[in-house]
Amino acid sequence: MSDSTAPLEGPGGPGHPGRPRTVLLRGGEVHSPADPFATAMVVEGGGIAWVGSEGAADSFADGVDEVVHLDGALVTPAFTDSHVHATATGLALTGLDLAGVRSPAELLERVREHARSRPGDRILLGHGWDASAWPGQRLPSRAELDEAADRRPLYLTRVDVHSALATTALLDLVPGAPGVTELPGYTPGAALTGDAHHAVRAVAHASITPAQRTEAQRAALRHAASRGIGTLHECAGPEISGEDDLTGLLELAAAEPGPRVFGYWAEHITSPGGARRVRELGALGAAGDLFADGSLGSHTAHLHEPYADAGHRGTGHLDADAVAAHVAACTEAGIQAGFHAIGDAALTAVTEGVRAAAERVGLERVRAARHRVEHAEMLTGATVAAFAELALTASVQPAFDAAWGGEDGMYARRLGRERARTLNPYAALLRAGVPLALGSDSPVTPLDPWGTLRAAAFHRTPEHRISVRAAFTAHTRGGWRAIGRDDAGVLVPGAPADYALWRTGDLVVQVPDGRIAAWSTDPRSGTPGLPDLGPGRPLPVCLRTVVGGRTVYEHPNG
Repeated sequence: MSDSTAPLEGPGGPGHPGRPRTVLLRGGEVHSPADPFATAMVVEGGGIAWVGSEGAADSFADGVDEVVHLDGALVTPAFTDSHVHATATGLALTGLDLAGVRSPAELLERVREHARSRPGDRILLGHGWDASAWPGQRLPSRAELDEAADRRPLYLTRVDVHSALATTALLDLVPGAPGVTELPGYTPGAALTGDAHHAVRAVAHASITPAQRTEAQRAALRHAASRGIGTLHECAGPEISGEDDLTGLLELAAAEPGPRVFGYWAEHITSPGGARRVRELGALGAAGDLFADGSLGSHTAHLHEPYADAGHRGTGHLDADAVAAHVAACTEAGIQAGFHAIGDAALTAVTEGVRAAAERVGLERVRAARHRVEHAEMLTGATVAAFAELALTASVQPAFDAAWGGEDGMYARRLGRERARTLNPYAALLRAGVPLALGSDSPVTPLDPWGTLRAAAFHRTPEHRISVRAAFTAHTRGGWRAIGRDDAGVLVPGAPADYALWRTGDLVVQVPDGRIAAWSTDPRSGTPGLPDLGPGRPLPVCLRTVVGGRTVYEHPNG
């Protein structure tokens, strides 16, 4: 790929005051429903002006400000990650990464090394441990953590961020009465969950200075851009991050070149005043991680029947009445409502509550609001049908199945194989007409859009697989539709100029499972191809990411 002039700039670039800068990209593969065989594209200012063939591109070449020779690169819409936690992602990128740790001993050694390398940190932070596959699933004791951290405050979040390990020195910093040991979610020898975890997390996050927070957010945005991601949905809230964290991120994203950020604030509201507060924070809605329950890995997702490996059903945080009050208030105020719901009991409460709200304020108003549910893992036929009836967007994370699905994965250990096979039924959602938006829940799973598509197309439970094309749509246009925008996430004239350039192999129309209709694989259908995402195949490499006509990432080697 080569440029004939300087890197892409925004409207009104040098030499052309007062008019948008125009750029012609040619000599590649442009993934566009406007022309399935397109090889060229014209960008004018912040929008797509034209998509077409190489021969027709000649007529534009002399009238543009810049020509980008793609040298066979693939051009796609920039991805939208519909569920992220930017500060936590940045801290994981720059701090103690515990992903892949295979035993308590390995975790303790990582902590020792990190403590030695960060003598000035008031509180040590780490993320990503997962004991579900450790020998005996044994956690390190608090005494072992105290020794490894040299008696310093230490906070280590599990991979799902719904439980954590902490040292005595950190527990002692929790203010007020009762002490953390008296709060729900504290059990000697176990990870912290519930209120105990939230209290400790608040203390740990309070140790992060504004400068550290900004640098973590900047690191997350840069990393997202390097993965071809042009838009992020930040899922903030009072039990996750503070108001300053959300407003600071929105200000940073507006001030510096990088991915667009749309924020959600997960606070339960029942009045116009609550809705005003959400708007004042700059959020699109009272949605995202408004917890109806917890997670399967931490045994806190709310189930109708007990866990296979624990004698309880998890914890529900919102019943149908609370859901109905929230959805009605948001609908009346013209903002989105949404919930974090994973277990089947939590999803029943959410769908029953949204239906009750629809009876109160009107079904069409509820449908038009595009309320959303995050994760939506343990769905049944009844709750899938309710999603379709109520026009709820399913904001889902296929990498969860790649990490924890399968006959011997964490889901099977928590639920038994029969129930585990029902999780993340993407094909059923699409057949029912439920809008899908894909994301990562980073730092729970990585910012990795092509890996996310592979996980959806090669789901560990074959009947839940969807085509690469359907997954791609859900990870590009689906994310925009989830915020109420139908004109973006696709390369057609008039759409925002948010796109990425990729180095990849041959393009195919991939149907990984015979149960998926294969008519579109016929070349005569004119279906645009996408990279081969089969297991073991190399994933595409991002060469450039452009947001609103401005380059926000450039691969160092072109």
